[in-house]
Amino acid sequence: MKYPLFAAVLALSTAFPSVADVLNIKKDAPKQYVVKKGDTLWDISAIYLNKPWLWPELWQMNPQIDNPHLIYPGDALSLIYDEHGNPRLVINSGYKKLSPHGRITPKGRNAIPTLPLELLRPYLTYEQALSRKEIAEKPYILGANVNTKMNTEGHIVYVKGELKLHEAYAIYRKGKAYIDPETNKALAYKSQLVGIGRVFREGDLSQGVPSSVKVTEAKQEIRATDFLMPAMQGQTLPAYFKMQRPDEPITGNIIAATSRLREFSTMDIVVLNLGLEQNIKAGHILDIERQSPTVFDGRNGPRYEEDSNSLEKFMKKSDEFFGVEPDKNSTVWHMPKEKVGELMVFKVHEKVSYALIVKNQHPIRIGDFAVIN
Repeated sequence: MKYPLFAAVLALSTAFPSVADVLNIKKDAPKQYVVKKGDTLWDISAIYLNKPWLWPELWQMNPQIDNPHLIYPGDALSLIYDEHGNPRLVINSGYKKLSPHGRITPKGRNAIPTLPLELLRPYLTYEQALSRKEIAEKPYILGANVNTKMNTEGHIVYVKGELKLHEAYAIYRKGKAYIDPETNKALAYKSQLVGIGRVFREGDLSQGVPSSVKVTEAKQEIRATDFLMPAMQGQTLPAYFKMQRPDEPITGNIIAATSRLREFSTMDIVVLNLGLEQNIKAGHILDIERQSPTVFDGRNGPRYEEDSNSLEKFMKKSDEFFGVEPDKNSTVWHMPKEKVGELMVFKVHEKVSYALIVKNQHPIRIGDFAVIN
């Protein structure tokens, strides 16, 4: 089975960070580092910085290098300080012989990416998060040229809706809802790419004639009610975006994850209940925080709420039975949130967004907060 290939370019601008972001080098940062196959700019920056998204400030390349994004496996990097005392990471020209007119890249060598694109590509090309209204407005499949509930490559499907002749369309299936923990309402529905088709005959809605689409590629069996979108719509990132903190305070939650595990870590992908409505942008860096457990402090000493619910009920019934006055001095302590990691938003929809966990001190869970204070 053939799979559609949609190129996603992930490049970041070299705009200067905000004044609040200070470039501090880790105490254990090495003076030299040799780039290995599989490294990313983020990985290397994280060796030197506590805030890897400030990498454009750290990477100041040799004048022989035309493109500052082109760092290759085998390059030796040196940590230096400029005349103003600012740390800089540069190519060590003493380690690798460079041409005075520019570096010659051997055939077959690929520059290292900013982030691991292979992790992000499936969620750029194969997945959307659309509202019920958005899905209802899309053209959808009525049936096919064969009497079967499931269609595949080579079949012809008939579509209700306005389609352009000879255009390619992506075929999606509505999946589970992303639920907001605050309102308990569906923010969007996970929509999975199931195939690609091309329009070869236009329909006429006024006459009850559907458009005819030939399935050219299929990832799964295609069914009636699957809906269509232009093939590249929502499937690429902007050519350039910069990693940065949002300008204003914001609080949201991790509401889902692409992993079926209960806990997640660095390089796992999660879904947030934050989107365009909250001015979230691709490249935004947010802290991940977790609410510390509530503590009851009373007659029997302090204990966690989650551990004391059944005990509290028992003690209350016991006090009532023996006629003991309730503990009026009992205090409920609401503990603060604590930072447990960081994430970077890479794809934004109206009400939700997809993010990559880039750092974690503890396992990340659904329900953790995504914040900027």
